[in-house]
Amino acid sequence: MRRSLRNHGLSVFFGVIFALALLGQSFAGLAAYNDEQRSHSLPPVGFLDFVTSSEFVVDVAENWQSEFLQFFLFILATVWLVQRGSPESKKPGDEGLGDDEEQLLGEHAPADAPKWARVAGWRRTLYSNSLLLVMGAVFLASWAAQAVAGRVTYNAEQLEHGQAPVDLLGYVTSADFWNRTLQNWQSEFLAVGCMVAFSIFLRQRGSSESKPVGTPHDETSTEAE
Repeated sequence: MRRSLRNHGLSVFFGVIFALALLGQSFAGLAAYNDEQRSHSLPPVGFLDFVTSSEFVVDVAENWQSEFLQFFLFILATVWLVQRGSPESKKPGDEGLGDDEEQLLGEHAPADAPKWARVAGWRRTLYSNSLLLVMGAVFLASWAAQAVAGRVTYNAEQLEHGQAPVDLLGYVTSADFWNRTLQNWQSEFLAVGCMVAFSIFLRQRGSSESKPVGTPHDETSTEAE
């Protein structure tokens, strides 16, 4: 058990703090929502009613979609684009998909390689792009959930102010939807850009996301040739 936790410590750590943060958001959101309810002389709601409401779902989904979009674009961009000096990038000149030998595919795959890396055809193509496909699928699903839940919340506010509700197309072309979307996108793009740029000149000893402390700034990769 201890060895397993050590071998998977990074995943376990982020899984635990994700669950704690989501739980904390649910309680804080419930308190804020019930304060709003009381200010309008409406009854408070229970925990289960809140976490299954459009108010909670839209707040969660709009953050998830931006996070997965960030990783989708970063994975895709690092195939073809490089940043000299950043450990987040391949070396200049290594752009592209690489050949089968570099990627350990087919006859170049070791005995313990994933099964679909050893076979040819659509399975190899699918597995070769599986990380990008999953990130993109979660992004689209989260974005769709944001649109559906956001429309419910938006229409509730519309009715409260005596205005007509909108359909889904009307909502996804509204300022409210794009304000929610773009305020998350810009922060994610800024964070990734800063990570790429700062890692050229700054270091964190012991982190796999940093070059060794004494590595020259313009050295992109420290992997053995």
